[in-house]
Amino acid sequence: MASDKLFFFLFQNNPDLILRWLEDLPADAGGYSFSAPVLKEREYRLDGLFAPPPERPDLPAVILEAQMAADPGFLLRLYAETARFLQQRAWNGDWRVVVICPHRELNFGNREPVHEFLEHRLQWIELQPRNGQPPATPLALALSLLLQPESQVRGVSDALREQALSDTRAAEVLPLIPAIVLARFSDRPLSEICEMVGITLEDFTNSRAYQEIYGLGLAEGEVRGEARGEARGEARGEARGETKVTLRLLNRRCGTLSAATSARIQALPLEQLEALAEALLDFAGPADLEAWLAVHG
Repeated sequence: MASDKLFFFLFQNNPDLILRWLEDLPADAGGYSFSAPVLKEREYRLDGLFAPPPERPDLPAVILEAQMAADPGFLLRLYAETARFLQQRAWNGDWRVVVICPHRELNFGNREPVHEFLEHRLQWIELQPRNGQPPATPLALALSLLLQPESQVRGVSDALREQALSDTRAAEVLPLIPAIVLARFSDRPLSEICEMVGITLEDFTNSRAYQEIYGLGLAEGEVRGEARGEARGEARGEARGETKVTLRLLNRRCGTLSAATSARIQALPLEQLEALAEALLDFAGPADLEAWLAVHG
């Protein structure tokens, strides 16, 4: 399940979605930027960071973590990574941590050493609450499609569409359903996924979320599929697909690439293309790309 990339792209396109879960902030809160910064010294990467606009020092920074399976070391690791972020960024303002998970009763480790952290800084977003109630917000309900039994996917999708008729928050997340479902069922034909969520193939492929996130992945998959047969051909197809995806993402983050820069990227071996696809998530502009190519290209 490509949940890490899904959360990155969902929130990169609309960082202020995080405010749906932070109801105690001022009514005019907004203007957040979203990134996935690497923390030095062992390449720890936060799942996401919502940084408030510089002109709003009253708003908190919000650290995002998505944890979909039990992990006895999770809470201590989250505590350490949060402290490392505060240290490296010399963060002096308010801050929060939001954890998206199936439910908080999963084995995430001993809570006693981090009790104050959990009580005062952390907010749980449960996609499958153990009290039997549906997720508390439309955004969490949409994300619960990552975990719902397949037989219930259509019901959740229909419920969100019904809710969207009178609830602007539901209408806001409705276009995200194609990308969320495809993240989970990426090995299924699109026609089957459309039937699963009750939308047409045209609506599915025309959705902005699908085009910006998984339309690229689909193109990559098609290229890989064409190359099936012999190992060498498959490797070439994978490299072509990775190059296509990477170039399109770079054009979005760094502006239109020159022919010379595109040629340098196309000449990279698959391993370096994959490294570039990961690194570009932190690029702020073309200077970052040039710096990366100077070292790796």
